[in-house]
Amino acid sequence: MRIYSRIKATGSALPDKILTNADLEKMVDTDDKWIQDRTGIKQRHVVVDGETTSTLGTLAAQKSLAKAGMKAADLDLIIVGTTTPDLIFPSTACLIQNALGCPGITAFDVNAACSGSIYALGVADKFIQSGQHKKVLVIGAETLTRMVDWTDRTTCVLFGDGASAIILEASKEPGILSTHLHADGSHGDLLNATVGVSAGLKNEPNGGLKIRMKGNEVFKTAVRTLGKIVTETLKANNMKKADVDWLIPHQANLRIILATAKKLNMSMEQVVVTVDKHGNTSAASVGLALDEAISSGKVKRGEILLLEAFGGGFTWGSALIKY
Repeated sequence: MRIYSRIKATGSALPDKILTNADLEKMVDTDDKWIQDRTGIKQRHVVVDGETTSTLGTLAAQKSLAKAGMKAADLDLIIVGTTTPDLIFPSTACLIQNALGCPGITAFDVNAACSGSIYALGVADKFIQSGQHKKVLVIGAETLTRMVDWTDRTTCVLFGDGASAIILEASKEPGILSTHLHADGSHGDLLNATVGVSAGLKNEPNGGLKIRMKGNEVFKTAVRTLGKIVTETLKANNMKKADVDWLIPHQANLRIILATAKKLNMSMEQVVVTVDKHGNTSAASVGLALDEAISSGKVKRGEILLLEAFGGGFTWGSALIKY
């Protein structure tokens, strides 16, 4: 008998500080209309001193545990999708494990940029299907504003901070129907950060740590790639576009979301959109959108959800879920 990974509960956490487009107008040569026309973003949440990827991830995890009626001790695996860890090591998953108070269980990070939570979900699903783990905490958490170049108007308007959590449990009832993960490192120069431990830092502010992106090329590749993975995911499950109740996409750019919805022939009323409030929170974004959709009552048990994301690497992935 097949073992499924079923969503038990979700949670999310956002910094209290909000940076609006009007605030950005005072910081860099941009304006609200330009940002909204090109991205759909109106505001984003930004961490302050004392807030880190692990503190946000811990808060999101605690909220999901409370909703599930579980204790951290009930978990047997923690996977964190992030490209902005607190430290090189210990991993952010280990920091969150310590904060939650559940020592001894497996805990590790996955770095797939904006696809991080989908990658983490895919890995968690395989562990549950194998029978090795039964209750898994999947977290997507980022503090991207710590590596934003606030003088670059093409990138600084895009990103925000936040964390999301999904608790999966082994079940005989259908849950995650399939996950599909891909990468193509040949496009790494289109979206990257070019410093690090092994490559070294630069004699620049913040060690040269900043996001570099060729926006037009990224947009075109994302739209084309996400269209393909929609087809791949439906074909793998012998489903038609009409079988999908909700599209829950990575919240990077409203134009990309619109293009993906069009590929599915879906009304925007069936698409969860949070990019206007959160900006691009990278690995946190799909989970944040999922948590909002569930908490608001939009998404109901038994409905079919298509989650998808695209990020630096390039990486991309999808998950088809019966909630």
